[in-house]
Amino acid sequence: MRVLIQRVSEARVSVGGAVLGEVGPGLLVLVCAMQGDGEAQAEKLAAKVAKLRIFKDDEGRMNRSVRDIGGAALVVSQFTLSADTRSGNRPGFSAAAAPEIGERLYEHFAARLQAEGVPVATGRFGADMQVALVNDGPVTIWMDSDG
Repeated sequence: MRVLIQRVSEARVSVGGAVLGEVGPGLLVLVCAMQGDGEAQAEKLAAKVAKLRIFKDDEGRMNRSVRDIGGAALVVSQFTLSADTRSGNRPGFSAAAAPEIGERLYEHFAARLQAEGVPVATGRFGADMQVALVNDGPVTIWMDSDG
């Protein structure tokens, strides 16, 4: 499983002009289930994201988690994180999990992050979404469940 985490001042996701989810200070988490992934990978990453210390403490160091600051997470499915760009100019996405598995693991990830004490808003799996955010820092971190 792969996630791209962005520390945000605010973020929202819309479909057809209707806002599905939004958060203030916290995280935008783009999620991609890969072939071979299961609940264990989703749970591992959710726990890691909840505890990831990327928010500033009183001395300006990244030493607080999203839970520590009382922040929230906007979790959005993003199968294009599976892109293989090693050959040609058109990325391949065959490493992504099948849609029915990807949706189940995306929902499981969001539920586990919520269970870790992080309020969660979500997008809609498989929809053509528009994501707006104010990246704070900017801080952007890539994580794989196997790493």
